[in-house]
Amino acid sequence: MPTHSASGSRRRRGLRLVVAALALLGLASAVSMTQSIFSDRSVAAAREVTVASWNMCGVQQWGCAETGSRAEKKRQLKRLATRARAKVILVQEVCAADLKATRKALGPSWRSSFTAYKWRDDDGRKSTVRCAARGQGAAGFGILSDSALSEVTAVASPQPTVGLQRGILCATVTAHRLRICNAHLSPPGSDTAHPDWDFRDDQLKALVGAASGRRTVYGGDLNVDPPAGGNPSTWVWPAGPYTAHRECDQSSASSRSGRDTHSSGHKLDYLFTGLPRSGCDVRDTGASDHRALLIRVRTA
Repeated sequence: MPTHSASGSRRRRGLRLVVAALALLGLASAVSMTQSIFSDRSVAAAREVTVASWNMCGVQQWGCAETGSRAEKKRQLKRLATRARAKVILVQEVCAADLKATRKALGPSWRSSFTAYKWRDDDGRKSTVRCAARGQGAAGFGILSDSALSEVTAVASPQPTVGLQRGILCATVTAHRLRICNAHLSPPGSDTAHPDWDFRDDQLKALVGAASGRRTVYGGDLNVDPPAGGNPSTWVWPAGPYTAHRECDQSSASSRSGRDTHSSGHKLDYLFTGLPRSGCDVRDTGASDHRALLIRVRTA
């Protein structure tokens, strides 16, 4: 029968301890490396913010009766925040009660600001446009944010003398250090007293002026095609968009196009920023004649 010396046994026990120690060291290194990878990803994610813009077509009497139920529109708005992870959402043609209900459903940290559309009659009197269904409240546009909004400002801009008055709303999202501006511009023919007047050039100038600065994201439903060749409304576009500020779907410095955002085959919805862009998505919610536009920007 073979024999083993005491010194040999000690050597083998020492070797096993060394192997075990090395295995533990390797495991610790792997855990540390994994934690570092996830930490790096978390930091990268924290430095990016997704901002969305969506015309909900929520005012049923404006040809929106066949674009989805009120419940589906609210569900899709919530999904932009949850599934698409938008931290800020610019909404147009939304009912006040629906915006409020979505904000509450998203949780206590979420905030919103809302501006009602106005109708100005022949005598100069203004009235708030109401949504058709009982309990929906006023029709308008607004900003939905995952954190507090400050410096909320209704930006002055030329509006029809008789007819529907839309507007521009800006706010600062302090948590993301972003100035956000949401605009819904007047399409041609909006002034029933002067149907040949076009307000979009002056409205765009007001929007760009209000959103000046690098840490801004601005846009909304601008009711105009991109300033590309063949567009007879190119003249309404001021300097700034597509140059100092790039558009969500702008592929290069010289590009002035983007994917369609409206069921008519036109691009009417925009998001511009002076920050680096890390992604752009055009999303069909199935609950509006407009697709949602989502831009991802690097904030640090």
